[in-house]
Amino acid sequence: MANIVWMQTGACSGESMALLCADRPSIENLIDQYGLNFLWHPSLTADRSFGEVLDGVTSGREPLDILCIEGSLLTGPNGSGQYDTWKGRAKIDIVRQLAPLATHVVAMGTCAAYGGVHAAGPNPTDCTGLQFMKDQPGGLLGSDWRSRNGQPVINVAGCPAHPNTMTKVLAMLAEGETLSLDALNRPAAFFSTLVHQGCTRNEYHEYDIEDNVLGGRGCLFFNLGCRGPQTVAPCNTELWNGHNSKTRAGVPCFGCTSADFPPARDLFVTPKIGTVPKFLPLGVARAKYMAYKNLARAAAPERVVNREMEP
Repeated sequence: MANIVWMQTGACSGESMALLCADRPSIENLIDQYGLNFLWHPSLTADRSFGEVLDGVTSGREPLDILCIEGSLLTGPNGSGQYDTWKGRAKIDIVRQLAPLATHVVAMGTCAAYGGVHAAGPNPTDCTGLQFMKDQPGGLLGSDWRSRNGQPVINVAGCPAHPNTMTKVLAMLAEGETLSLDALNRPAAFFSTLVHQGCTRNEYHEYDIEDNVLGGRGCLFFNLGCRGPQTVAPCNTELWNGHNSKTRAGVPCFGCTSADFPPARDLFVTPKIGTVPKFLPLGVARAKYMAYKNLARAAAPERVVNREMEP
């Protein structure tokens, strides 16, 4: 059995709501098959108060295997954390107290991982992530912090995080697995594939057949702000609720698993240098991209040019 405390800080409950939609494994599977024991979740536990759980863990009577934090860490005003409190006590102080006691610490969602929406400028409440502020190491706990098993905070990014990614990470930790992490401390098993891979609009992208307005069949990257070719996430390889994703529904990827989310620009407009997107697909050189796109557009088959293919 693995004891878990799920604590909300500056949160919208997006991860908690997404968690209820998980099906591979489901939250019921986590409890029945993987032995997760929720000591505390603000929406799922009712038999004990948070104060009782906090006392049990901090006194050493109950081991803490997994600490999940959902939401940004509000450090203001002036580092006091008093913008977000529990019974008058700053939640950031409670997180600092619990984190060293946990075998694993997991940031559930981009807000907990990197600051997210709440840390966007002008950031009036001085929000940060657990171990990052956007893409800069540090955050609340500091870049050198490690949990009892020797790992940094595990960042399950997303806004919200993918339901099945959250439950799979928890299942793997409950089974005693050590997760390989990328440079932003995201589990590599789930954050090594671009959203662009698996996008049903790929052929339109390849031949540079781009839409200018939402609702069309073409690619959303060149004009409508899609960050799918720059964002690692499982959204198009494991569909949400097994059915859909943003790009399949005709909405651009906003890059919500990225450390800089949300970017300080219009989410539905692609910033450009001249006629070329300012931010190119991951790893692509600008000169080669321009040459390739001109050739691809000239080679586009009529069925693609005429947008006959339903994405």
